[in-house]
Amino acid sequence: MKKELPACPVETTLMFISSRWSVLILRDLMEGVKRFGELKKSLGNISQKVLTANLRAMEENGLLTRKVYAQVPPKVEYTLTDMGLSLKPVLDIMMEWGTQYKKMTQKDRAL
Repeated sequence: MKKELPACPVETTLMFISSRWSVLILRDLMEGVKRFGELKKSLGNISQKVLTANLRAMEENGLLTRKVYAQVPPKVEYTLTDMGLSLKPVLDIMMEWGTQYKKMTQKDRAL
């Protein structure tokens, strides 16, 4: 069953990156392939359950792929798809805005 997409392009984008964790997972995977443990460590206080749910949703939405290796202990790697990589300009703008915001608020606090 195919999802019905909103008419508004901004709302469509938010469907995929409205979660703080999704954006941070995208940020980490922009650097390349990561294992589950690497993502969990990088994200800090995310629970295993929440990370798993976010990764599954992102996989369902076509933003990343999950590769499972048949070995003990299990090895699973995550990588962004072309669709996931296409969000890089969005994340770059968010980073730029956040940097500018921090500078402005620090300047205001110094006054």
